[in-house]
Amino acid sequence: MRVFAAGFQMETNTFSPWPTGLRGFEEGSLRRGGDALDGEGSDHMTARLWRDLCADDGHAFTPGLFAWAQPSGPIVQSVYEGLRDEILEHLKTKGPFDVALLFLHGAMVSTGCDDCEADLVRRARAIMGDKAVIGVELDPHCHLSQDLVDVADAVILMKHYPHDDNLERGRELYDLCMATALGRVRPTSSLFDCRMVGFYPTTREPMADLVERFKAAEREDGVLSVSFAHGFPWGDTPDTGSRVLVIADDNPSLASEMAERIGREVYDRRDALLPRFPALDLALDQLKGVSGLVVIADTADNAGGGAPGDNTSVLAALLERGIEKAALGAIWDPVAVAVCAEAGVGARLSLRLGGKSGPTSSDPLDVTATVRAVKADHTQTGLGGSTSDLGLSVWLEIGGVDVVVASIRTQVFSPDAFTGLGIDLSGKRVVAVKSSQHFQGGFAPIADTVIQVATRGAIQMDFAALPYLKKRDLNFHPRVADPLA
Repeated sequence: MRVFAAGFQMETNTFSPWPTGLRGFEEGSLRRGGDALDGEGSDHMTARLWRDLCADDGHAFTPGLFAWAQPSGPIVQSVYEGLRDEILEHLKTKGPFDVALLFLHGAMVSTGCDDCEADLVRRARAIMGDKAVIGVELDPHCHLSQDLVDVADAVILMKHYPHDDNLERGRELYDLCMATALGRVRPTSSLFDCRMVGFYPTTREPMADLVERFKAAEREDGVLSVSFAHGFPWGDTPDTGSRVLVIADDNPSLASEMAERIGREVYDRRDALLPRFPALDLALDQLKGVSGLVVIADTADNAGGGAPGDNTSVLAALLERGIEKAALGAIWDPVAVAVCAEAGVGARLSLRLGGKSGPTSSDPLDVTATVRAVKADHTQTGLGGSTSDLGLSVWLEIGGVDVVVASIRTQVFSPDAFTGLGIDLSGKRVVAVKSSQHFQGGFAPIADTVIQVATRGAIQMDFAALPYLKKRDLNFHPRVADPLA
């Protein structure tokens, strides 16, 4: 068989203060054909997996465009259409193909389209025809629409948050699509709307138990796949919210019954699933009662959810309290980085740091900083062992806090975001990271205590108060106590 693969990923925060242009993808990842197999991102690792599986099974594999941009505001329509049409052109000119494997995100919004994934797959279907098989792998933070489920043969979501199972899900999608193409199974899908908007880390209960429930359901006769779409609360679309997707083998009633059964199990835990993070002052008060290394997560200024990454509130609080043996990163401030890099290691200078992007950035912080290190191409370990770029970066010593300032906007995944600049974390009392959940994989093993903090910023956890305008149905939890009643 002839297999085509492409990737097009961007998680859109429709409340973000600026749109995403082509530069966002050029700065993130934009690779074509064979070059897409050489990248270090999770999408390129998935492309290599699909290539290797095809080689093992004797199928011809053709990679197309793989594009990824850091979460931000809606994609400029012309940019979206240009990248979309490049993928479609590959399908036309390099085809025909028996199978298309698409590594998408599921929360991509352009200035002219609220459901970019469904739009892309619908157009791919028109090119490939009804007999071809189209499979889609999604991030759980997606807007899982009925339109997408209807036009694809199989949609499979990562189950974990942090998303460390992209390769496992990629293999699952490959196996299901090949079995479909060979006529061994006939996927029938059903979607259940839980009428919930939330934030569901799978490293703790009750979500950890629910993930095991999803896996157990997949072992039942006739069930091919069970996925839970967490949804992306900070994307205002008609399909925003949490949903369960079940794929059964030629059994629509089984898929429907299983989707509702599991969906109601999630729904019954809706109150327990709500995040209850302490405010910053309360979190810092807790330092007095715990020993060892405390990792504090600045959840609301997470670039991985479209926040600017330049909010200075946590740093200001650490300095105001005189907390020492502390580290914080990564503040996004290319202007400050350029100034400090030019000043050089050892320079001591007055600096206006952060607070440049808008109201969610808080105020700029005027500090006296000593430049301890400069690195031209700083990186950290990302999801699944991938590489995440921070670009030209500096280590600044400000009071008792070692601060990482980066020129490429990204969340912090791993300790090497600090140690790669020479910051020793072994003697630290506090490490503050700009991330909501993905930091857990790298920092939980070295932390004695982890505190996720309800900070100020663009990724607010008060879901009932989010200013939705496009969301079709505002009858959702926690805005409504029992929306399925």
